[in-house]
Amino acid sequence: MELLGKSRAVVKEGRIVDVSEPKVSYCPLFKKLHGIERITKEEVIKNLSYRIESFGLFTAKRKILEEKVFATFGASEIFFSCLKSGFLDAVVIAADCAGTVVTSNPNLVQGLGGRISGLVKTSPVPEVIEKIEEEGGFVVSKNAEINQVKGVLFAVEKGFKKIGVTLTTPEEAKACREIEKDKAVRILKFAVHTTGVDWSLEEALYFDLITLCASKSLRERLKGVLKAQAGEAIPIVATSDFGKLALLERAKDLDGILIISKPLPYLGENQPRPLV
Repeated sequence: MELLGKSRAVVKEGRIVDVSEPKVSYCPLFKKLHGIERITKEEVIKNLSYRIESFGLFTAKRKILEEKVFATFGASEIFFSCLKSGFLDAVVIAADCAGTVVTSNPNLVQGLGGRISGLVKTSPVPEVIEKIEEEGGFVVSKNAEINQVKGVLFAVEKGFKKIGVTLTTPEEAKACREIEKDKAVRILKFAVHTTGVDWSLEEALYFDLITLCASKSLRERLKGVLKAQAGEAIPIVATSDFGKLALLERAKDLDGILIISKPLPYLGENQPRPLV
């Protein structure tokens, strides 16, 4: 799994066996949530250990349901609100211990998605898969494969028409566009874990929503083409009207919302460092 600072960690049987050096030394989100002033390898290990101990990340003790939100406009929080309101009727997410999961349960989305970072690969844990299925989730591959496009097709086969999906590549987003045309469905294509990407403007516009993470290139290339933005330190940006409406669905669940018109992306001083 890639996590804070874009470090990469390997966990086996609930034990951390390898952690790489982070590429980003400061993240406003982890400063706010955990008081981390500088991201180091030691802080990464400490944070990952906390997740394993607190809610069983990568283990049979995994806690899968959550009503509490961790970020105002995180991917799981946006999906959480969109499912509650009926704006979406299913989402496709990646989950440790299970791989690609399709669900309409907002609390399952928040429980699985709100607690992990950039999941690269996972192994099946039968106890967790069973719990997910009991709570209305569909585990797409019993070998815990992470294949989001396959998950979208699975959701379509189950009869869902308004589907949200987290994606990490323009190729996946383009494939989802083709599914929209072929199957007459709407797919909210949400780009996540974008630190270090070097997409062209055309590739970026395949998505409806993008979290800018610590991406230098996306902050530069998306100037003047965005429909809306939520947050300024780690912005979530909408490149389509569908994405803009999804942000507004999340905003409906919040108090203390300020809506202003600015050239986008609007970036405050408190950005991740360095941008890569």
